[in-house]
Amino acid sequence: METGAILVKTAERRLYLVVGPGTAIGYDVGVGRADRQWTGTATITGKYIRPHWAPPLAVLRDRPDLPSLIPSGAPNNPMGDAAMTLSGGEYAIHGTNRPGSIGGFVSYGCIRMHNADILDLYARVGVGTSVTVMR
Repeated sequence: METGAILVKTAERRLYLVVGPGTAIGYDVGVGRADRQWTGTATITGKYIRPHWAPPLAVLRDRPDLPSLIPSGAPNNPMGDAAMTLSGGEYAIHGTNRPGSIGGFVSYGCIRMHNADILDLYARVGVGTSVTVMR
């Protein structure tokens, strides 16, 4: 992988930022539940600090009690301190309001990180960064 690319290894529940040949920074992450996992390549399409969250349809089908928009900073906003949206779907790499979920198979397909880790990664990558997700 080229320098600056992101690799997510779902089975390991780890995200790697390639910083040089054979060298990467690793972060613990939460990944999709067994029925919500995906693999493939995407790019970062947007970067947001303390974003609002509009639950996607898949979440609203399971949780019709959720509002259509949860504002930034609300205790029930799962996006945490930062989010980076991915091309090709409703997925993002984002912080979390549930740090105990990191390391698990917990999401609807998004990649969850500790808030300190998403802020670190956010500062290191830009829009257009390649993201590869593999089992």
